[in-house]
This record gives sequence, C-alpha cells and structure tokens, in this order.
Amino acid sequence: MTEKEMIICRCEEVTYGQLVETAKKFSCSSRELKLRTRAGMGYCGGRTCRLAVDSIAISSTNRDVSKITLKYQPPIRPISFAKLGDVNK
Repeated sequence: MTEKEMIICRCEEVTYGQLVETAKKFSCSSRELKLRTRAGMGYCGGRTCRLAVDSIAISSTNRDVSKITLKYQPPIRPISFAKLGDVNK
C-alpha cells in the first residue's frame, strides 16, 4: 500500500491521496475539503479523521486556512452497547 492509498476517513473510505489532490486542486479550507470529499461526514462524525483533514488542508494550500477548522458533534442521544448490539431481545 502506498501513502496515497492510506485511508484517512474510515467511515467514508476517503484516502490520503484523494484529500491531498482535492485540497491542491481547489485550494480548500478544512470545511471545503470535508464537503468535497465527505471525509469527516461518516458515522463517527469526524472523531477519527478530523485532525488529519485539518492538517492536510493547511499543508496543501497557499492561503491561510488554519482559522477554519472542523468540529465534531456527539450523537443526539447516548445509546448503550446492549441496545446497540440488540442483546436484550
């Protein structure tokens, strides 16, 4: 596996190469990069890839995008692992 094939966003299966190419092509801020590639928009809401997407956006562009970072949101309602795995049925 090459560096470009490394998956950064596991939920949406977005690779490092896709993020770098998109950031360079469109000179994206982190938010724009997220919207163009869907990185950080999966099930985890960016908890695992948010910092990597921010870092790629900052390092791949010539403009100051460091002030526009991504946020993540917790689920609306907490859920127990028993309910998630449907153990009690």
